[in-house]
Amino acid sequence: MASNASLSPKKLSDKSTIPQTHLIKYCVGIDVSKASLEVCFRCINTQQHCVVKGSRSFSNVQKGYESLESWIIKLHKEEAVPLVVVMEATGVYHEGVAYFLAKKAYNVSIVVPNKAKKYMQSLGLKSKNDKIDASGLAQMGCEQKLPFWKMPNVETLQLRDLTRYLEFLNEEMTVYRGRLESYEHRGIPTDVVTKNLKSLQKTLEKQIAELHKQIAAHIKAHPEMKKKVDCITSINGVGILTAAVVISEMNDFQLIENQRQLVSYCGYDVVENQSGKKTGKTKISKKGNAHVRRVLHMPALNVVRYGVKPFADLHKRVFERRGIKMIAYVAVQKKLLTTIYTLCKKGEVFDPMFGQKKEKNIENAVIATA
Repeated sequence: MASNASLSPKKLSDKSTIPQTHLIKYCVGIDVSKASLEVCFRCINTQQHCVVKGSRSFSNVQKGYESLESWIIKLHKEEAVPLVVVMEATGVYHEGVAYFLAKKAYNVSIVVPNKAKKYMQSLGLKSKNDKIDASGLAQMGCEQKLPFWKMPNVETLQLRDLTRYLEFLNEEMTVYRGRLESYEHRGIPTDVVTKNLKSLQKTLEKQIAELHKQIAAHIKAHPEMKKKVDCITSINGVGILTAAVVISEMNDFQLIENQRQLVSYCGYDVVENQSGKKTGKTKISKKGNAHVRRVLHMPALNVVRYGVKPFADLHKRVFERRGIKMIAYVAVQKKLLTTIYTLCKKGEVFDPMFGQKKEKNIENAVIATA
């Protein structure tokens, strides 16, 4: 690993050269903000010397992306040496440059801010600014083998926009319902205000109903997407909206390789806090996609209410062991998520007796070999 000093502000302008024949990787680190891109270009050799070759700022618009590409081409002198681009996921502000570079066939890695922050802390950095962050991301890309980001297809992006807008409207509806209810209980309410609040509520109800229709129509218009939704909704208690949110937010599971990665991405991974005699609270990390966790809440209640196996059995076991209903429901949410992932990957419908059939097959195989 490169020394910590290589990331200090004084060393950022260090453009010392290393033998070109020994280069093994180039990396472009991009610190993204709303208006600008702070970029650092690094390379690393077989001796693990990570050197800054250049740093520059670009505007976070189309013209800036084009200038960025020209700058990268200029510094990427050894075409045989692989080049990767690393950036943080910063809301939606990183999407423009990420899509531009992905369309240009660059290998783009998008890391979550928490992972990048922990890496910077491991380097012992005391200062923080955009230039240092860009340099740190470039060094991270040089030293680590990060998974490449795959650009979502258009229909998945459109479905995500529809489901997120529906979530926003539902939140607004909750706000206006609360305001109307509290205002109607005033001593002397004003008719004009009451009328306007009721009108806004009706408008939101119409928009929400229309969005539900548009989501269903969008899924029906794309056969592959509809096939996956049908697999998910084969679980009694899981509806189209839940399936739509999970598929769109998970980018159609394109980058998910296993259930453990999926659980971590959605924030259902368990975080333990224990040291010596101290035993802190064990809980899920919630460091992941909040949209998925939010939409799985009602389906978890439904599958337990309808007694769907194995979810109802899991809820019973966890509740008996922990004595807290919400912990049991979170365990069901996690189980639902991994089941949805398996159904989509295999293209199968849900079979509540799958576990029992598997145990019976194992038992029969043991009897046959006895």
